[in-house]
Amino acid sequence: MAIDEQRGDVPDVTWRVIDVRDPLLANRISDIDVLVHLSVDYTLGADPAERRAYNLRAAQTVLTASAAARVRRVVLVTSAMVYGAAPDNPVPLPEDSAVAAESDTGVVGDHLEIEALVRRSLRSHPGLDVTVVRPATVVGPGIDNVLTRHFESPRLLTVKGCTPRWQFCHVDDLVSALELAALGTVSGVVAVGGDGWLEQEQVEEISGLRRLELPAGLTFGTAQRLHRIGVTPAPATDLHYVVYPWVVDCAALREAGWRPLWTNEATFKQLLELRGGRHTVVGRRLSGKEATLTAAGATVAVLGTAAIVRAARKKRRT
Repeated sequence: MAIDEQRGDVPDVTWRVIDVRDPLLANRISDIDVLVHLSVDYTLGADPAERRAYNLRAAQTVLTASAAARVRRVVLVTSAMVYGAAPDNPVPLPEDSAVAAESDTGVVGDHLEIEALVRRSLRSHPGLDVTVVRPATVVGPGIDNVLTRHFESPRLLTVKGCTPRWQFCHVDDLVSALELAALGTVSGVVAVGGDGWLEQEQVEEISGLRRLELPAGLTFGTAQRLHRIGVTPAPATDLHYVVYPWVVDCAALREAGWRPLWTNEATFKQLLELRGGRHTVVGRRLSGKEATLTAAGATVAVLGTAAIVRAARKKRRT
């Protein structure tokens, strides 16, 4: 059975048409045992306040309605980004590591708020079983986020003195992990991703992209200013996830006998194939010509900052 505001085109599925934010949801799910909540909005460029209001209202309604309807188990998907990305993170991070991400106006803040809702719901409804699945960087057809767009850029941004490690989660593996969570084979907090990780050198060799290495102060300071004036769609804190490690150890799934079908390398290669000739600079997609012009200035600033500054100066002079 599937629940949405309109019927989908998935075959052999019974659809119940309702907005998951509707308080009447409890009446529509009174006969089900397990609910997997996937109705979230992580659209880049969406109004942050509207996006967060939608995501929190949806999660809150699903949890409250499930408790009222005596649904046995609820499964929600957030992200391993809640662990935070930091230069001194152990590689990999244990599944029970503290949530250390910095709350902001981006999707990481949404994930943190949703997990806070889960904790409050468990206190209010102790009979409700809630499993939170935290995937690494999700890759697959239709997936578009600040992390996948990183590989549409003319250069791969790195910070001096820090080595990023890359772990991916193919949507096929996320689905198989959700199946185990729905069955109750795994519960609580569950991290999911490919085995191990790719070093930065491997990523560069596979992609053919070169790195742009800059001091941390310049990188985050410039990114913060660009976001403040509306040039970049994501806050500067999201940049931590492309320059610092946040690899997770998928211990619960591994102990349950789960193994990913996709390696990190294979998933990364599909990500590169899915770029479809798109060009991104500082998180914003450009036409091929614009990206080429902006890339010319990327060697002296944060992925196109210099070109943006020159264009602004030229505009003022004319």
